[in-house]
Amino acid sequence: MSRDQNRPSFTSRRSLLAGALAATTLAACGRSEAPVDEEGRVRLRFATDWHARAEHGGFYQALAGGAYARRGLNVQIVQGRPGIDVPQLLASGAVELGLGSDSFIPLNLVAEGAPVKAVAAFFQKDTRILLTHPDAGLKSIADLKGRPFLLTESAAATFWVWLKARYGFTDDQLAAYDYDPAAFIADPRAVQQGYLGTDPYTIERSAHFTPRTFLLADEDYLSYATMVLAPNAFARDNAAALRSFIAASAEGWRDYIHGDARAADALIRRDNPQMTQAELDHARQALKDNSIVDGGDAALYGLGTMTEDRWRTFFESMSAAGVYPATLNWREAFTTQYLPGRG
Repeated sequence: MSRDQNRPSFTSRRSLLAGALAATTLAACGRSEAPVDEEGRVRLRFATDWHARAEHGGFYQALAGGAYARRGLNVQIVQGRPGIDVPQLLASGAVELGLGSDSFIPLNLVAEGAPVKAVAAFFQKDTRILLTHPDAGLKSIADLKGRPFLLTESAAATFWVWLKARYGFTDDQLAAYDYDPAAFIADPRAVQQGYLGTDPYTIERSAHFTPRTFLLADEDYLSYATMVLAPNAFARDNAAALRSFIAASAEGWRDYIHGDARAADALIRRDNPQMTQAELDHARQALKDNSIVDGGDAALYGLGTMTEDRWRTFFESMSAAGVYPATLNWREAFTTQYLPGRG
């Protein structure tokens, strides 16, 4: 099942953020030190974007392996669910930190004037993919011209705009995606959106063929993913705790990808009993094989890193495609000052 299921549409999300802005702005006027527990550890609630899965594994690893506790943090992972809206949780003060699924979310927050930034990006590649039936004639995304695309409303408003601008696709190719792969399986020419760690595995098990997959990130789709979002006031008033959270999360992601993941997987399956170990193993291997966590700039500057050049390039491509006005202050979407070794 796609993580887009039951999320607000692109349009309704902007309406929700407008309402959230008032609460966030009020919170920014005063100080917002995080509470401490009876042992003097800083309490942090971190909201994910969906049910627990391997794509959250590094955070669970940091929890299971004690990386947060060793840095004086008492971290609670607030598992996502259908209909979750992480910016709303941040705005209401229900959580201190949240997970941003892609680079559109911080830029949308800037567009609404909401004082929230991305402070780390633990996926250097967005794991969004396009799936097709096996076809030796398909060499690249460009070969999908003229085929029907099964996309959600939010996908049609975001990365589809990039696909159209880059490959000349047209809106008459769009077909509604109802989170059921049956339509895709039945149509050998169909293209379905998905996520690298879950959807190929699901299709293979249900349709008994291995789908062809195209990772958007491998064709210059430069969105970050699995970002940590923090309200500006919280980051200002809890800088040491925020740096510790990011450093511990980086340690967790390193160990989840390259070490023993059993303790983290046990916590994931505790929170999400429907998740199987086979699914976790498949997704973790996909993250590793595609250098999702430690590739790109992370190989040079450390896990969680972001760069201004990459944010600029992503924004300029989306602005040119009409998603954002050229005047948007895109630099307000992120900060690198809380990354390990910065600030």
